[in-house]
Amino acid sequence: MSSSHALLCLSCRSQLSSKTVAATLLYSTQVRHYATITNAAPKIQNGLLFFRGTHRTMQKWKQHMFCFSDFAKHLATETKEVKLTEELSRTDVVVYESPILPIIDTVSVNERQVPLDLDATDELPALEEISDEEAISITLPAAMPPASTSLRDYIDKSETLSNLVQLGVNLWKLEQRPNVGSMLLRLDYKTDVAPRLLFLKDIGVEDSRLGFIITHNPYILTESLESLHARVNYLKSKNFNSETVASMVSRAPYLLNFSVKRLDNRLGFYQQQLQLSASNTRNIVARLPRLLCGSLEPVKENLKVCKIELGFKENEIQHIVIAVPKVLTANKRKLTQIFDLLHNTMKVPHHLITKFPQVFNTKFLRIRERHLFLEYLGKAQYDPALPSYISLDRLVSLPDETFCTDLASASLEDFYLFQKTI
Repeated sequence: MSSSHALLCLSCRSQLSSKTVAATLLYSTQVRHYATITNAAPKIQNGLLFFRGTHRTMQKWKQHMFCFSDFAKHLATETKEVKLTEELSRTDVVVYESPILPIIDTVSVNERQVPLDLDATDELPALEEISDEEAISITLPAAMPPASTSLRDYIDKSETLSNLVQLGVNLWKLEQRPNVGSMLLRLDYKTDVAPRLLFLKDIGVEDSRLGFIITHNPYILTESLESLHARVNYLKSKNFNSETVASMVSRAPYLLNFSVKRLDNRLGFYQQQLQLSASNTRNIVARLPRLLCGSLEPVKENLKVCKIELGFKENEIQHIVIAVPKVLTANKRKLTQIFDLLHNTMKVPHHLITKFPQVFNTKFLRIRERHLFLEYLGKAQYDPALPSYISLDRLVSLPDETFCTDLASASLEDFYLFQKTI
């Protein structure tokens, strides 16, 4: 009985030894193969084996080691069975166990030594052939770039941006403004953008003006529809008709961003400061709707300039503003230059300037060149009580050719030659 167990143990030892030798040979072959792949020799430290290599090289090495991992697991299972047989035999026969060295993988990026996971999940080789059906079914998610300095990188992936471009919105202007680009990317076209575009069309804004409005005021896309309706209804309650409201919104894109209270305060300010009737107040605001949007400080400053520096009376200022509302927002320096030329150089009194206030809406150089040309010809006469009178209206409004023939009685070439001498 004892001899039969001994023979059994010797047989098992023979099998184990042969498989151990095979494992050792396979292991040494893998080590040599690693050295061939990576052109680097493994490193032994404290009885453990370490490897170094790039990420791609180590991935290739791991794929080659999968087969060795399966063989090592099978060999370990049979070794346990042989041990159990020897224990039952109660003999002094010693079975030799061949240790399998642990394999350690080292990532060269951070020089950390991490054990190679031989039990990692098998992945399909990169060069394995797949069927046409599987190839067609492969899809990649359309991910947006995590960061960019231009909105054009997001147009193909954002429904909102692509539709805004079709409307004529200049994204290159919007991306120069802080936080506007990220705001547009967060908007959903169907729930945020489309309802507000339909609102603008419902109040009478033309399709060709939608791009202009959003380019200058993208924040209208974040205003609630209830607030937008309330502001339009307020303007209509002040007897602004639908066509006027649509025109005002088209020319002053920020108009509907202001609350009803602010709009009411602005209308009251102009009516009280200029002592205008409700009809005249609506008239100047409808012609220059940005009066309701901009700051009031330039308006107050220009009113002081007209009254104190230029010497106009309140009723004269009222007449000038009704005729030319831009005077309220004009450059202060331009106003004083034109008035100085008209009143001090050309000797035009206040009441004649008030009668032709469009002169404040003309370029200073145009007035100066024409006056000097008429003065050179001896025809600079602006007093209506004297013969050969030239009105300010004709002086600034006529084109060059008509000005030369009708007022200066000279050729256009003579006028151009005179301009070069100024």
